[in-house]
Amino acid sequence: MSASAVTAPVASVPPKKARDPRMGLRTSATFATIFTILGHTVFGFEQSWAQVVVALLSGYSCAFLFEWVDARANNRPPEYSGGGTSKVVNFLLAPHMTSITMSFLIYVNQRLWIMALACALAIGSKYVLRVRQNGRLRHFMNPSNFAIAVILAVYQWTGMLPWGYTVDLRGAWDWIVPLIIVMLGIRLNILFTGRIPTIVSWLSSFVLFAAVRAWYFGYPFAGQLVVLTGIPMVLFTLYMITDPQTSPSPLRSQILFGSGIAFAYSVLLALHVQYTMFYSVAAICLIRGAWLFALNLRESSANWQYFRRRSASRDERWPDQEVVASEGLKL
Repeated sequence: MSASAVTAPVASVPPKKARDPRMGLRTSATFATIFTILGHTVFGFEQSWAQVVVALLSGYSCAFLFEWVDARANNRPPEYSGGGTSKVVNFLLAPHMTSITMSFLIYVNQRLWIMALACALAIGSKYVLRVRQNGRLRHFMNPSNFAIAVILAVYQWTGMLPWGYTVDLRGAWDWIVPLIIVMLGIRLNILFTGRIPTIVSWLSSFVLFAAVRAWYFGYPFAGQLVVLTGIPMVLFTLYMITDPQTSPSPLRSQILFGSGIAFAYSVLLALHVQYTMFYSVAAICLIRGAWLFALNLRESSANWQYFRRRSASRDERWPDQEVVASEGLKL
């Protein structure tokens, strides 16, 4: 008796679920919130709780206001509408992240209106300092960094407390807390931002330019690197320059971006400019924004030239915006 071979069914492998890009923002916002709470209760932050409250209220208010104005100007629904509470929460993730980091990155003493102004500048820069990229308007300046750079330049009595983040920690906790911050930052950039090349190029270039400064000015090489051991530089390296909205994605561009920040940092440091890290990022983001604007302008000009040649060859009238849009090309 012959029996036909029965093929066992092959278990289908479910497709890998795409990672929600908002998860990285949620993770960052959660970490910043926990860091702020621990900072004011355990680590020894010298900023007041009032700075946190003012920063959050100002950031939320400005986010709703600027989004409403931009939506009305562009005849579209606001990002926070049409999805219930979850839509509002998702909309507030970015303003929350920006505002709560502003609350511990600068010190304004009793002049809380400076904190409100800083948050307004940070949130507003996302709607004003934009360039068209891949058909969409995107902001090119890191919001927190831009606001801090402006505040430190205009109100020079304000400051940052690079030694004040862990002033109450003792013993092994001086190592454990920075190690936790580093591990969480590396995990965040591996899983969500993909900006490890930016970090590596920034750090390697920083060491290279530090060696050049030590050789040229006769400074101790170790003294040029000691700044890397501080928590502000750790936050700057793993959480600020790796912002996926204001830093490039291609490998070559990431290397240029990180190295450019290190070069600007070294030049400003040689010129004895304070708060060099913020000004260096602002300068490189501004250069990148100008470059993207130039590329977009060149592409738009090429599209117009294409239509002009086609119109001349076919003896057609000059196409209006509707014709251009129907062809799928950008103006």
